[in-house]
Amino acid sequence: MIRAVVFDLWDTLVEFPAREADVLKARLAEHVAIDAWEFERRWRDGYRASQTGPLADSYRALGVPDEHLAAHVAARHDFTRTALRPRPGALETLTSLRERGVKLGLITVCSEDVPATWPETELAGLFDTETFSSACGLIKPDPEIYLTTLESLGVEPPQALFVGDGANDELAGAARVGMVPVLFVPAGREPHWPEVRTWDGLRVSSLPEVLELC
Repeated sequence: MIRAVVFDLWDTLVEFPAREADVLKARLAEHVAIDAWEFERRWRDGYRASQTGPLADSYRALGVPDEHLAAHVAARHDFTRTALRPRPGALETLTSLRERGVKLGLITVCSEDVPATWPETELAGLFDTETFSSACGLIKPDPEIYLTTLESLGVEPPQALFVGDGANDELAGAARVGMVPVLFVPAGREPHWPEVRTWDGLRVSSLPEVLELC
């Protein structure tokens, strides 16, 4: 029996505005005195740190001068404040699940701007527990990020669905701890992440379809 549903955030409950994010990244690169190849290497190598620690530290590691750090961090917070808009069907699905007595969790790999702006969003207050990687120091697919969330919900792994787009090996990570993984890919699209392009498990093409699995 399913007693809880744990959702991913970006490209699941909220569509990530990749083009706008690329603009912010390009502005960072303008203030870094290294070539494009080295910037991309530092960007990739610093991914975990950027999702589990202060943005200023990550931007400094990229080579952004101290005098520009505050402006870039503020720009990222402003970006997220605008971006955190639930996709169609998200609020209705969460509300319906709560009305059924299903517990709700959120696990998201995110930088500090997400928990900072979260209270301003329509999604705030809809979950029984929220796990932000930048706040807990863990990222998917670390087993602990799932297990601590489930412990907060008071459910065992087989009693919980994990719904996500497949980034960060999140679906396999959920399965490894005993949860029931569900791939979310909007109707008319193909999975973005290579590791789930041959996914043969549960799959939904709209968030309201999750209601049929509970």
